[in-house]
Amino acid sequence: QVQLVESGGGLVQAGGSLRLSCAASGRTLSSYAMGWFRQAPGKEREFVAAIGNSGGSSRYADSVKGRFTISRDGAKNTAYLQMKSLEPEDTAVYYCTASPNIATIGFGSWGQGTQVTVSS
Repeated sequence: QVQLVESGGGLVQAGGSLRLSCAASGRTLSSYAMGWFRQAPGKEREFVAAIGNSGGSSRYADSVKGRFTISRDGAKNTAYLQMKSLEPEDTAVYYCTASPNIATIGFGSWGQGTQVTVSS
């Protein structure tokens, strides 16, 4: 079982940027596809982005395409979510997740979440 710890959340003005990190321990990150989900108050948790085990493939929700970039660093056993042009609608708790492959993202291990708040 891999353990995941997110960091990098905070308060930012609309149009600003943040980079979230997801540090993995217990297993080598290369064994997993990685993903980010988010949950806003009163809403269901929703998919944001995912990256394959080797980093060669990635997927994004339509709402973040062109603004968010998911990446991974095997040497640091860490995945990232670079967020640019942030909007108040991006305000949510962001969760990192790991699954054996990108097709099953969201059905594996989860971190505790990190809060992102975008002010208008």
